[in-house]
Amino acid sequence: MYTLAVQRDFVAQHYLIGGDWGAENQLHSHHYQLELNLEGDRLDQHGYLVDIVAVEAALDAIVAYYRDRTLNDLPEFAGLNPSIEHFTRIVCGTLAERIAAPTLTALSVRIWENNIAWAAYRQQLRDA
Repeated sequence: MYTLAVQRDFVAQHYLIGGDWGAENQLHSHHYQLELNLEGDRLDQHGYLVDIVAVEAALDAIVAYYRDRTLNDLPEFAGLNPSIEHFTRIVCGTLAERIAAPTLTALSVRIWENNIAWAAYRQQLRDA
């Protein structure tokens, strides 16, 4: 099984809802680190799992969309607590739609909200 990973970082804001989490209930920023992992069982005719330039473009577009925004204000978070768990699922689904390659079997997104805390979401695209 092959894996290709690309990382980006950005700052975005949020505040947690639905519970009493102290300062986390107030608007605050995180310096997020996003890691995209692409998995596949074969390479294309060029010896690539997927074109890394296309992957970087898709990832750059995602980061540009979220950079300096308040997650709570975005339509994809309507009715959701903007946790990093929800954030990883939303980003993973968006990237799965944007990165189409017959070689891919799965992709996962890991987002760190600080140096010690992260969440991940993995989406199966096809059986290996």
